[in-house]
Amino acid sequence: MERCYADESLVTQIAGTVVPGDIRGEILRTPTSSSTMPSLVVRMLEELQVDDGNRVLEIGTGTGYSTGLLCHRVGDELVTSVEVDAEVSSRASAALGSCGYFPELVAGDGLAGHKDGAPYDRLVATCGVLEVPHAWIEQTAPGGVILATLCGWLYASELARLTVGDDGVAHGRLLGRQISFMLARPQLPPPLGMLPDLDDGKERETVTGADVLNNWSARFVTQLAVPGAQRLTMQRGGHTENVLVDVGSGSWAAVYEDGGRWLVRQGGPEGLWDRVEEQFDHWCADGAPELEEFTVTVTPEGQTIRW
Repeated sequence: MERCYADESLVTQIAGTVVPGDIRGEILRTPTSSSTMPSLVVRMLEELQVDDGNRVLEIGTGTGYSTGLLCHRVGDELVTSVEVDAEVSSRASAALGSCGYFPELVAGDGLAGHKDGAPYDRLVATCGVLEVPHAWIEQTAPGGVILATLCGWLYASELARLTVGDDGVAHGRLLGRQISFMLARPQLPPPLGMLPDLDDGKERETVTGADVLNNWSARFVTQLAVPGAQRLTMQRGGHTENVLVDVGSGSWAAVYEDGGRWLVRQGGPEGLWDRVEEQFDHWCADGAPELEEFTVTVTPEGQTIRW
């Protein structure tokens, strides 16, 4: 009970199948479901700006913790929650039922929303997304609010609040404070597979060092320039190389420090670090705006993030 009431996230599933009751020792696999830190749940529900009578769609039921709070706020007949993992959804259903809440729980792909219950006045996602799916826009009533965490494969993410217009376009802003959620499972990065030959590329000096990737805001900006890139570090030739790999395009860049200067070696059809430099220089030239100054627009054609 002390752990449940502590203000921290609790891992509730590992590797898509393993739950706490299965564990008798350390498991070195990736968490796939969790109970969100309570203070973050409260912040998100406040940012969602729920009013009496609002129909709410939640993406990512998880343990049912935030689902239960939504039921308490507006009534379980107005709450629909979608969970991609049927077993996780089943456990949440039992937990919610024991508390006297019986919202509509759907096992399925949350990126598709739940058209049968539309339109919704509020939509909140407790998983990260690379882009806000337009299905969410279509299923939200004009004037309705969408709250979602925008992520990237470099793992810098931010909470965004969007308002849906009469024209089917959603506008809003990032809310800041380095919010992080697990990515929606269909949007997880592809396996890196066999790495390219990191010696087979053109090398040059760069004024933008790999240390920018250690700063949350700078890493978020970097993601906008190379959305398909993943990062890894390795020791090669007596140096720590920060490597970006875009599996889709086959492009890569290896950046390392040598004698107080930064060098980059790139290969593939696209100059990944060229794009990082251009984006980073543009951001710095504008005074390195805080992420709260970034705007988000989602149209049927896609998502645009600008500062």
